[in-house]
Amino acid sequence: MTFKKAVKHEAKARVAIAGPAGSGKTWTALTWAHALANGGTVALIDTERGSASKYADIFPEFDVLELDSFHPNNFIQGIKDAEQGGYSVLVIDSLSHAWNGTGGLLDLVDSIAKRKYQGNSFAAWKDATPLQNALIDALTGSPLHIIVTMRSKQEYIMEEKNGKSAPKKVGMAPIQRDGMEYEFDVVVDMDLDNTAIVQKSRCPALSGVIIAKPDGKVMDTLKSWLSGAPAPAAESAKPAQSSGLAQLLQRAKSRAFALGLASTKEEWESVLQEATGETLHDEDVTIALIGKVNGHLTKIEQQRKVS
Repeated sequence: MTFKKAVKHEAKARVAIAGPAGSGKTWTALTWAHALANGGTVALIDTERGSASKYADIFPEFDVLELDSFHPNNFIQGIKDAEQGGYSVLVIDSLSHAWNGTGGLLDLVDSIAKRKYQGNSFAAWKDATPLQNALIDALTGSPLHIIVTMRSKQEYIMEEKNGKSAPKKVGMAPIQRDGMEYEFDVVVDMDLDNTAIVQKSRCPALSGVIIAKPDGKVMDTLKSWLSGAPAPAAESAKPAQSSGLAQLLQRAKSRAFALGLASTKEEWESVLQEATGETLHDEDVTIALIGKVNGHLTKIEQQRKVS
């Protein structure tokens, strides 16, 4: 291990926007995404039943991937597809569904607890946490600018106005696993007046900034901060799988996870063994073997439909 001079390299944005319903999260995310894109293309993972597409006639063109099942692997696959699609910026609206949506992490913990640990959800976190960590790795390691929205838990406070007390709805902590906000360069809270309050920023010029109805100009400040020396080329200990094979493998794995057959690396390898008759790790899988796995999964799906 050797110390070396610290160098600020160019980087991609990691921005989180949290707030209650109606605070302008989706609008702000799309505004900032197009400002970051510099004329490039924008992709959006939509968990809100097509709500982002309602702005398609207002914003420059963007593409959507609409999810209705929120297993963390579906978000990871969406991130990979956006990378391979050559997009400049990816918006995830919202990341909260990966936590508490149908098939999200909390659902998985309940399922694992019932299946493996006699209902002990504390023990189930040992299996579920790697899925959350893999999602974080995909978010932080992507070569795209990424903006996520998160719903906030809502609470009412009493506010004095014209000498009278009146209830006011406010957003509190974002709905995601505790500490998720530490993974982002900039974390913004939105209120129902569409005001953005920067709660955390690694960019000094944005620290503590309050912006009413934010437009794309704030991204000029962020883009300036993201500039730096060219990023070093990534080093790899061994050649990566071809992108086509990696895609097929990930899709087969997602099918196994969606069927509830696997939620950990060990369980996935058990699925591989049952399907192929061989003891395999991901790096051993070929396209022919993925065909066997998919045939095995299809057989299980058909058996379940019959029953």
